[in-house]
Amino acid sequence: MHATIDSLVDATATARRRKWRPVDIIVAAVLGIAIGVVYWLWDTPGYAWYGAADAVTPGLGGVANGAWLLAGVMGALVIRKPGAALFTELLAAVVEMAIGEQWGITTVYSGLAQGLLMEAVFALFLYRRGGLGVAMLAGAAGGLGEWALELVVFGNAAKSVAYNVIYLVSTAVSGAILAGLVGWLVVRALAATGALDRFAAGRRAKARV
Repeated sequence: MHATIDSLVDATATARRRKWRPVDIIVAAVLGIAIGVVYWLWDTPGYAWYGAADAVTPGLGGVANGAWLLAGVMGALVIRKPGAALFTELLAAVVEMAIGEQWGITTVYSGLAQGLLMEAVFALFLYRRGGLGVAMLAGAAGGLGEWALELVVFGNAAKSVAYNVIYLVSTAVSGAILAGLVGWLVVRALAATGALDRFAAGRRAKARV
């Protein structure tokens, strides 16, 4: 009987932790919009870097892709609730498209594919882990999502095996560093200022002090 009650209490507490609060929605939206602007600013230099790297070795252009994965990682690190990575990454993609960039609606498809894979990583750890390793793994997973989308939908399957292997590795590594590592560092810096005190990331930062 006690075990049953304890299980119910645990289930209720877990459901409460995973329920989005108004502040979660607001902060996730702010992150998505702000990083969507960052994505738009990155489009020109990022695409130039992509082209330069691809000219060195076809497929190496993936080294520039990680910067377009930042929103999903940061959103999940801050909110730590189901849907955070997908929501922020998809919103950032919509904002980037709305401001005006060259890829149109395919930007939203990318945000969806990237966000779903990043979401899967945080779900794997039950949204309780937000360390550097999880952040980098999520960034790499977002890169895998983009690679898979381009392979199946955007015609990369017609390119050589060597191209696709190099593109996969370079995109995943870029995601791990430019989204995972950078996102973790930015969230850690924000937490240190007290801006995230209402979130697990902020409370853990205080506990380290």
